[in-house]
Amino acid sequence: MTPVLLSARSAALLLTDWRAGPDVPAYEALSDALRVLVIDGRVPLGVRLPAERGLATALGVSRTTVANAYARLREDGFLVSVRGSGSVVRLPRDLVGRPDPERLGGVVEGDVLDLRKAAMHSAPGVAEAVERAMRHVPAALAGIGYDTVGDPVLRAAIAARYAERGLPTDPSQIIVTIGAQHAIALLARVLVRRGDAVLVESPTYPHAHEAFREAGGRLVGVPVDARTGWDAAALETTLRRTAPAVAYVMPELHNPTGATMPGATRELLLSVAASVGTTVIADETMGELRIDGEPMPPLAVWGPSGGPGPSGASRSSGGPGGPGASVVMIGSAAKIFWGGLRIGWIRASPELLQRLLLARPTGDLGTPVLDQLVARELVPRTAAVLEARRASLRQGRDDVVGALRARLPEWDVPSPAGGLTTWVGLGRPVSSALVLAARAEGVVLASGGVFGVDGGFERFLRVPFTMPPADRARMVDVLERAWARVGGESSGMRGSLAAVV
Repeated sequence: MTPVLLSARSAALLLTDWRAGPDVPAYEALSDALRVLVIDGRVPLGVRLPAERGLATALGVSRTTVANAYARLREDGFLVSVRGSGSVVRLPRDLVGRPDPERLGGVVEGDVLDLRKAAMHSAPGVAEAVERAMRHVPAALAGIGYDTVGDPVLRAAIAARYAERGLPTDPSQIIVTIGAQHAIALLARVLVRRGDAVLVESPTYPHAHEAFREAGGRLVGVPVDARTGWDAAALETTLRRTAPAVAYVMPELHNPTGATMPGATRELLLSVAASVGTTVIADETMGELRIDGEPMPPLAVWGPSGGPGPSGASRSSGGPGGPGASVVMIGSAAKIFWGGLRIGWIRASPELLQRLLLARPTGDLGTPVLDQLVARELVPRTAAVLEARRASLRQGRDDVVGALRARLPEWDVPSPAGGLTTWVGLGRPVSSALVLAARAEGVVLASGGVFGVDGGFERFLRVPFTMPPADRARMVDVLERAWARVGGESSGMRGSLAAVV
């Protein structure tokens, strides 16, 4: 099978701020930047890189520069030449599972600490929930096990949780999915046609924009900042100018910035979306992980004329009654309870849910029954679990934010009101270099560019605070040393990456 080709134009969009200082040859800087794209997953394994001449033209460099960069990547095991297919991306064997000091610089000490996924260990009570769920297995075995809608008891528990939060919901408005990512991909397949505009936040959760792009969507971004939140004017202008089929947003504890959308911006979003016919998808995967302050009501509660309505649903597609923006809610059990519990859900109008159910069998044949039996034991206990999680998250956040501010004072380190990470401003576009330097000591982070629709965000780094105290201390130690190694005080675009690789 012929490998998928990464076009020269797409590669150039990903290769932002790749040029190093005058002491680093251009081909080395380019090979380093391509290596980061592969390690981060922004260029998938098995993809064919553009022809040397085409990439040289797109980047405005000589063909020799690209040829030498490709040669360096082949030497290091990141590319393989396939007859008739050109240069195909792969990952060196010795980078699978742990970094290789010869290729990445430095000495790897101890086990690899992989922090690319922001997640907590299982919540107290999960093991007991599994034991209780086993009592229902004999009854479940009487069925055939293929379930595309969701266990009725679990759907009722999810609906009850929405009602507790101010959004009256009937179980008929819920389907259960194989996690939130599955929900996003299913919605993208149903709601987006090739060439449709899709509004996404910038930065955003990377696998979401990948799903919309896979469905053929044309992505348009609106900025979100950890300090100032959403640019309301840009949001309105983009909605009116592009009339997107879908707007994908994370209004509560946005990933990765941690921002929460103000009420006035929520009203503006739904009002303009209703006027241009846009379906709003609100991803609440992080939404209930609040540490400080009171949570906002779910987005589907809000209306275009005065905030949350008394019924909590009359202005959205999910409720009975008046016109308004079509609002779809996505939730997940993974961040609250345990990442291994692959349960998510979609709250939407019965009409949209029917379309989703008709489309679902082409991608999967249902949500695992055993996972649903465990989730239906846990979801009614959500409030108690969140209360227990809050103390741990607050301690982790305060430890990491305090340590980074003390030891790396030139960084801008926000203290988010919740979520699992802080979106650190580095002050210089050296995120990829910093990630490579940290990886050389066995601490694996995602560079800022992972969260951009077309790369960028080299001035930012998402730093989690969910790990145990010893791992938090190790991460901060490694980041401090990595910052010194990439030339934290340098004014170069990418820092001294040559010293790392």
